[in-house]
Amino acid sequence: MKKALEDLWHDDFREKIQCRELTQEKKELMGYIADHHDNLLSTLTDKQKEIFEKFDNCREELTDLIEREIFVYAFRLGAKIAIDVMSFEEE
Repeated sequence: MKKALEDLWHDDFREKIQCRELTQEKKELMGYIADHHDNLLSTLTDKQKEIFEKFDNCREELTDLIEREIFVYAFRLGAKIAIDVMSFEEE
């Protein structure tokens, strides 16, 4: 358990555990996104590209914040479940 917590502290789980499986569906969607992104950029002026880049950066930052909140929520939920299971007394 100590090793798992140390790995979590050092963020080593991302490399050791593949919790996000890259399925065919995800690969296709990533391809579509890349294609649409490139098509959109080719139609924009330099000023519009600058605005779009700022928009995209904000979206990425928001996504990171949301993913962190989900991780914390899920970790806490898992800990609550573990505590509940460990403290269960049979009647």
